[in-house]
Amino acid sequence: MAGGEARGRRKDYEDEYSRLWDTSGMLGWLALTMGGNPLVPFVPTRRENLDTIFEVLDLKEGDVFYDLGCGDGRVVIEAAKRYPIKRAVCVETRGDLLEEARRNAEKAGVQDKVVFVQGDFFKVPISDATAVYMYLLTSVNEALKPKLEKELRPGTRVVTLDFPITGWKPVKVVETTGVWQRKVYLYIVGVSDKQGGE
Repeated sequence: MAGGEARGRRKDYEDEYSRLWDTSGMLGWLALTMGGNPLVPFVPTRRENLDTIFEVLDLKEGDVFYDLGCGDGRVVIEAAKRYPIKRAVCVETRGDLLEEARRNAEKAGVQDKVVFVQGDFFKVPISDATAVYMYLLTSVNEALKPKLEKELRPGTRVVTLDFPITGWKPVKVVETTGVWQRKVYLYIVGVSDKQGGE
């Protein structure tokens, strides 16, 4: 990567982190201190938000559920425990987190229902997904949008936490309580991406 482009990307990340700090100090602090991929810092989804997230996702029998940037696996594991889904797929670039997710799935007794993929979610095929969860930064959602539009079938549900998909219109936005992780956005492929949005 050329020096100018690298500096430009770094500035984008710094601007995103600054916005995180301005709008939600705790999330900004965690993003800067917990490490992880520089594109997507590891900040786990709060367990108390899982009920709301799953209510919005509306997982059903036969669903194939992806968590892009699954971290310690808590969302896919809970999905596999609660719902008769066909498969949950945990995509994570960090090997240490993926190993933790595997151990957590074994402890929960759902290791046979969860597939663990170590890799870059920009490159991992997701065309079999019927539901997708993403707790990523707005800039990363924006970068993923062409992949989502290309690979996901019409009707696929995409849920994001806190950060919208710019240009897509959510079909539902649910507010949660707390200082951070306050909004859950639901998008439907073939609907949200055709209407234009935030």
